[in-house]
Amino acid sequence: MNARKLAATFTEDGKIMLTGLPFHAGDSVEIVFLEKPREKESSHRAKSEYPLQGTVLHYDEPFESAVSVTRLKAQKYYSTEY
Repeated sequence: MNARKLAATFTEDGKIMLTGLPFHAGDSVEIVFLEKPREKESSHRAKSEYPLQGTVLHYDEPFESAVSVTRLKAQKYYSTEY
């Protein structure tokens, strides 16, 4: 099966006119309609899917531990005492 892609816009409700197709009388074809999303809907969807996208500009210390070494040693000391 050879697939052809064609973009068209409905000018009247429920009707569409296609011309210049590479088919001949008697050829059988299968027609599938895919609605293109509107620009406003797709940008809104992207924002709701990834609400934090683009919010972080940089990390000050990306490889530094979130907990200080002193606190880790204290936690180890207290956890072994019990």
